[in-house]
Amino acid sequence: MDTFTISGKLIDIFQRRIYPAQVIVNDGVIASITETDDADDQYLLPGFIDAHIHIESSMLAPTAFAQMAVVHGTVATVSDPHEIANVCGIEGVQYMINNSKLSSFKFFFGAPSCVPATGFESAGATLDAKAVEELLNNPDIWYLSEMMNYPGVLYKDPEVMAKIAAAKKSRKPIDGHAPGLKGNDAISYAATGITTDHECFTIEEALDKIKAGMNILIRDGSAAKNYEALSELIKLHPENVMFCSDDKHPDELALHHINGLVKRSLLKGYDLFDILRIACLHPVLHYKLPVGLMRANDPADFIVVDNLKDFNVLQTYINGQLVAERGITQLPYITVTPINNFKAGKKDANDFKIKARSEAPAIRVIEAIEGQLVTNSLQLPAKVEDGYIVSDTDRDILKIAVINRYENDVPIAVSFIKNFGLKYGAMASTVAHDCHNIIAIGVDDDSMCAAINALIDCKGGISVARDKNDVTCLPLPIAGLMSLDNGYKVAEAYTNLNKITRELGTTLHAPFMTLSFMALLVIPSLKLSDKGLFDGSKFEFVSVEI
Repeated sequence: MDTFTISGKLIDIFQRRIYPAQVIVNDGVIASITETDDADDQYLLPGFIDAHIHIESSMLAPTAFAQMAVVHGTVATVSDPHEIANVCGIEGVQYMINNSKLSSFKFFFGAPSCVPATGFESAGATLDAKAVEELLNNPDIWYLSEMMNYPGVLYKDPEVMAKIAAAKKSRKPIDGHAPGLKGNDAISYAATGITTDHECFTIEEALDKIKAGMNILIRDGSAAKNYEALSELIKLHPENVMFCSDDKHPDELALHHINGLVKRSLLKGYDLFDILRIACLHPVLHYKLPVGLMRANDPADFIVVDNLKDFNVLQTYINGQLVAERGITQLPYITVTPINNFKAGKKDANDFKIKARSEAPAIRVIEAIEGQLVTNSLQLPAKVEDGYIVSDTDRDILKIAVINRYENDVPIAVSFIKNFGLKYGAMASTVAHDCHNIIAIGVDDDSMCAAINALIDCKGGISVARDKNDVTCLPLPIAGLMSLDNGYKVAEAYTNLNKITRELGTTLHAPFMTLSFMALLVIPSLKLSDKGLFDGSKFEFVSVEI
């Protein structure tokens, strides 16, 4: 690799100073940094790092994700392959690692700790403690991914504790996932060696977990947006904070990534060096990542920005290679071969009917909340037609269904949900955390069935049905989670599908992302798995009709 020199005002986050400098890069490494009297009118600093993300939720293979992320100054991610592991097991994790190695972008994968997350749903694979230990012994695995089974941690479940013990034995960090956990429970959870949490949605919860010794990842994803609730931590505890997206759909990734959080933090008046410690340094130091931090002898992983107000990324370098310049990626598109696990067969509209047990039944209804993964549990009067409980668009109560994708001819779970706002049609997806079965919401059974069958035809994807005869689908042939196309094409197709859902009546910011979390049982309070309606507060199944 050629030697080159770049000049600018260097932002030294360690010394908390900015000074004109000349940087010499040789063979992908920063050979020297020399303070000068003058420098080019631009700023040099370490690249941004997403401290927790599921690449699969971008609907892109790692190589395609990298093409888009580098434009925003991201040089590395701490990536949990939990989604594909739920579909394809260890083979899926290795698929992500192998694909990522085709890119110069720096992906750091973890060993998924909860596959499946609970025993109350059907996944395509199971990773027990032995499988997790096998992954942790892989040098391409950097940490134990989010320990979602926090009740198992608190009650010392043997399998859970064996996974934590394997991480400690391998001397690799342990990520947490414990929404709402506070007080003594947070202390007990952290005492097992779990060092991070990205699920805080109140400042009080975050402060409790910091007091317990944990680091808080401020999340701004496509569905879960906790930045406004937690941003004060940047001022109060900058040493205990990192930025993450967790889940980022392609339309938003086309617009911004961690750079968006940096800009928002600057606008709020937080200290520049605290912000950059959070966005650039802390993930590297916490996970011991081989990512450069703009020091002599470091890998040349850095970005160039225009000024400290707009913070527009002019160039991104990884190992001294220019990978993005002025909004244009320099990384090539790489053809990939899909991997999948899909056995579900076509469904009939009658499969989604719910017979009323009484003339005036009350039902449990999932209440989706904009910008949150948590839901509420409502009890409302049902609308009944011809003896069947049906959707009620006047009260925004729609039918929701989850179909097991890994087996055929098994019962379909059907319930009801509020706040999606559809007046017509249906929407469906095989991006359905965590087991990635088929999930659908609809006004009528015919439209729901049409949206679902479109996904069965293409072995996974997302779809919208205006009615039973008009369905638009984005195929996701890689595990039913990721596309074979480049990110910008996927973003365009995804934007079009979102547009159709809005024409059908939804006002949600990210309806497909919100839909994808309605089967996530480990987030309270009411969710739906392929096995039935689940009360996440009590950790038990409940009936639809009360």
